[in-house]
Amino acid sequence: MSKVSIIGAGFVGSTIAHWAMISGGCQVVLVDVVDGLAQGKVLDLIQAGPIAGHSIDAVGTTDYAETANSDLVIITAGVARKPGMTREDLVGINAKIVSDVVQQVTPRSPNATLLIMTNPLDTMTYLAYKLSGFPRERVVGQAGVLDGGRMRTFIAMESGVNPENIHTTVLGGHGDEMVPLVRYSTIAGLPLSYFLSPEQIDRIVARTRDGGAEIVRYLKTGSAYYAPGAAACKMAQAIIQDAHQIYPASVYLQGEYGLEDICFGVPVVLGRGGVQRILELELNDEERAALMRSADLIRSTMAHLKL
Repeated sequence: MSKVSIIGAGFVGSTIAHWAMISGGCQVVLVDVVDGLAQGKVLDLIQAGPIAGHSIDAVGTTDYAETANSDLVIITAGVARKPGMTREDLVGINAKIVSDVVQQVTPRSPNATLLIMTNPLDTMTYLAYKLSGFPRERVVGQAGVLDGGRMRTFIAMESGVNPENIHTTVLGGHGDEMVPLVRYSTIAGLPLSYFLSPEQIDRIVARTRDGGAEIVRYLKTGSAYYAPGAAACKMAQAIIQDAHQIYPASVYLQGEYGLEDICFGVPVVLGRGGVQRILELELNDEERAALMRSADLIRSTMAHLKL
């Protein structure tokens, strides 16, 4: 049985634990620095097992020793965005948190894959890659699965079509300059324009970029966690089950898409050991320009890291 450690027992971390326990097939270790938080949430989840009809192998703890020999470590620890706060505002606080976590987990699980959830996502993934010393295949950021899921939702709302028939492709940074690729997004294999007007498509693209901020504005004191948790669980399943699933993920690029020394959202094949292949799509001039704007925004955030 694979061992999955989730660092951070806040809303995102505990939601991932919930999805993972429902899915089954892995041992879950939930870690938080706040004494009792992870323990209490895991006990609650375990007690849900007999009611929901699934068995659970899980531990809640403050002790990183419990994470030893993990196959996958999911890092959610960090401060969430608040209204009016940009992802860039988070860099100073969350860089320290992610650095501390990486230093704790990597010596204990030297063969693990790291899945980063902490924002600003691409910058924190870059930081984790640099600090861990792991090969780039084993350090990935979760962003595109969430952003693509949001885009599918908005397409379904506008078209009236079941989202299971909708396929989307979202590249770039997890933020305002993400690149929802309309040309590579389809409904049952047909272009979006078959079902939607140009105005509807523009509205979907804008709402996808604003997807996280829209929820923050409603919640006022927090950010999304159900959809991010589900997205992380999908990626985790692909990795621990060696499923060879194609998902967008933030990975360290070495020339792909004309980009170097940056973690950036691109489609990849995920399986055991993380990224098994990076897929390079053919982009037109407009799409490539949008991708470069997204990369420039990430680099401006990375500039605040002290490496």
